[in-house]
Amino acid sequence: MYIPAHFAADADAVRHLLTSPGAANLVTMTDQGLLATLLPFVYEPTVGERGALHAHAARNNPQFSALPHREALAIIEGPDAYISPSWYPSKAEHGRVVPTWNYSTAHVYGELIIHDDADWLGRHVRRLTGMHEGGREQPWAVDDAPERFITGQLRAIVGVELLITRIEAKEKLSQNRSAADAAGVVQGLRASGQEASAAAVERVRG
Repeated sequence: MYIPAHFAADADAVRHLLTSPGAANLVTMTDQGLLATLLPFVYEPTVGERGALHAHAARNNPQFSALPHREALAIIEGPDAYISPSWYPSKAEHGRVVPTWNYSTAHVYGELIIHDDADWLGRHVRRLTGMHEGGREQPWAVDDAPERFITGQLRAIVGVELLITRIEAKEKLSQNRSAADAAGVVQGLRASGQEASAAAVERVRG
């Protein structure tokens, strides 16, 4: 990934991308060429030397029928948004402005391991479900469903573990604009209902 110094994500930003509930596009090279699948994931910082991403996929997905222990790439995306030049006060001053796109992303590389173990899968789906259901007034739990039904569902999936070897992360959030232009971006994003992107610009400006 091309990362100019002023757009390099710091450790806190990387941690936020890894720990915020979401999904990642997992990309692997297979005998059929490059394949990718969007997978909800859980970040497990205590696994391996650099942590791991845990996910699951349909057993019939051909991307995961190849031999394990291959390098793979997970692409995690934070908030992103189109940035209009009309939001910059500098447009009225000199007009030398163009549109751009703000975004945060992490490219997480690692060793791919496939788990075909009911205990591993059971722990994983309970952790993933708890992460997303925890804030609800009446959270649903895996064990709310009949045991035989859950057993059948687990047979239809495989566990996917990406043991992290390196991370490249970038936050392009108007750091190269003046304070006034950045404030205009925040205002424009909020006015268009893009609160997460507006908050991200405010965060990097400190």
